[in-house]
Amino acid sequence: MNALASVGPDEIGRVISTALAEDLRYGPDATTAACVPAGAVATATVSPREPGTLAGLPVFVAVLDAVLGASGYEITMGRQDGDRLAAGDTVLAVRAPVAGLLTAERTALNLLCHLSGVATATAAWVDAVAGTGVSIRDSRKTLPGLRALQKYAVRCGGGVNHRMGLGDAVLIKDNHVAAAGSVTAAIVAVRAHAAALPCEVEVGTLDELDEALAAEVSLVLLDNMTVAQCAESVRRAAGSNTELEASGGLTLDVARAYAETGVRYLSVGALTHSAPALDLGLDLC
Repeated sequence: MNALASVGPDEIGRVISTALAEDLRYGPDATTAACVPAGAVATATVSPREPGTLAGLPVFVAVLDAVLGASGYEITMGRQDGDRLAAGDTVLAVRAPVAGLLTAERTALNLLCHLSGVATATAAWVDAVAGTGVSIRDSRKTLPGLRALQKYAVRCGGGVNHRMGLGDAVLIKDNHVAAAGSVTAAIVAVRAHAAALPCEVEVGTLDELDEALAAEVSLVLLDNMTVAQCAESVRRAAGSNTELEASGGLTLDVARAYAETGVRYLSVGALTHSAPALDLGLDLC
């Protein structure tokens, strides 16, 4: 199985150790100790109960490593992150000691279901704008401690990532404009302080857009604009090197209408802060 791109093993290990500690802080798995015969080994399969897009299978396997040891089980079949799944597909088949497998089950499934839910939500948006040339982007509206994994899941669903934190790119938002005094003043301040970083400016009106275009910024975020306003923004930006990103209040049913205005990106915070988990289960054979 491919390693998670851009997510280091230390970060994955931190998430897994925290999750396992929550399950085991009161003692070992009492139910499994009572019900599972010593030395029992079995094969288990992981399958979705609904269609979706897979993300986080290497994380699932890393949980098995943490509980059983890397040589303590055998994977006999596995799919790849990014695969589109039908209900009932076998995602993973593993032969392992039953006690360790059941101890790992909830932590492994929690992460797999959540990340696959993010990928599934992203794939729905990507499908909705297919053929328009528009990319679906995430935001920093992520769960604490899970940002790198959630953004990885967005990529599995066909989306692209916005900035990872506050220091790898500049995003001038309304409060920065208020603090600086104007859109232009904020851009000037950023160029003086962090000229090497990519710079995006959030605007809420066409007048603010004109300011940003006059300053020749590379990317403008159109915040809570209507489809008609986005189309007008694209018209005004024509011939410039400025790309446009629509954001705020977007829903799946209007995604294509916004994409067809000619913007470059749709920014969707709900990919990470509101994605429902994909229902996957582990069953002993």
